[in-house]
Amino acid sequence: MPSSLLFELTDGVARITVNRPDKLNALNAIVISEIGDAVTRIETDAAIRGVIVTGAGTKAFVAGADISELTDQGPTGGRHRAVAGQQVFRRLERCGKPVIAAVNGFALGGGCELAMACHLRVASENAKFGQPEVKLGIAPGYGGTVRLPRLVGKARALELLLTGEMIDAQEALRIGLVNRVVSPERLLPEAEGLLRVILANGPLAVRACLEAVDIGLEMSVDQALLLEAGYFGLLSATDDMREGTRAFVEKRRPNFKGA
Repeated sequence: MPSSLLFELTDGVARITVNRPDKLNALNAIVISEIGDAVTRIETDAAIRGVIVTGAGTKAFVAGADISELTDQGPTGGRHRAVAGQQVFRRLERCGKPVIAAVNGFALGGGCELAMACHLRVASENAKFGQPEVKLGIAPGYGGTVRLPRLVGKARALELLLTGEMIDAQEALRIGLVNRVVSPERLLPEAEGLLRVILANGPLAVRACLEAVDIGLEMSVDQALLLEAGYFGLLSATDDMREGTRAFVEKRRPNFKGA
């Protein structure tokens, strides 16, 4: 029986593949648990510098939750399921390393929520996005009502949440849900190329940007500016800052060490 999650590490880039193509890579409790284990490895393994998340096959990134697990759940079980998924996705979002979703097909419900928990999203031309939970008489449980309005704005998010309708990749690009749209054969190379551009920069600076944006969104403008100034000051004490500025003056590529 194949694993429900594949984990590959090549030259600092970890690729996580949800591997249930016969179920359109639907999320069940096992997949959520295994994503949590993968996040632990990402957080603790210094050899991992960036992450790509994708789905097996050509039809789906993640087509949603495994509905067979939801049919008999009660309020307590439902809340526990939502909290468990939220915690895993939040840990992925806050792992301190850039995470890119390579969306190769349907990203619906929990799949759209997983993609939104990644820092950037590259979509195949045949990708579809949506939060169709209302069609099942439920609401999103893994962060859809939280991240979607932050990415696309309240009105557009509410339209998607309340209608449960799907949108295609070009519409997702237009409203700011995804960063890039490419042909299916270019999806993984494009995602990795984007990630490699990020990884060529100072890792401490990249982490500071991720944290400053994540935390600053919950602050007033004045508080967020103070937070940014604090990160700027901390980075000014690093060897990477001295190497980066020296390399700029000397017109060469910097050799960042993450220190």
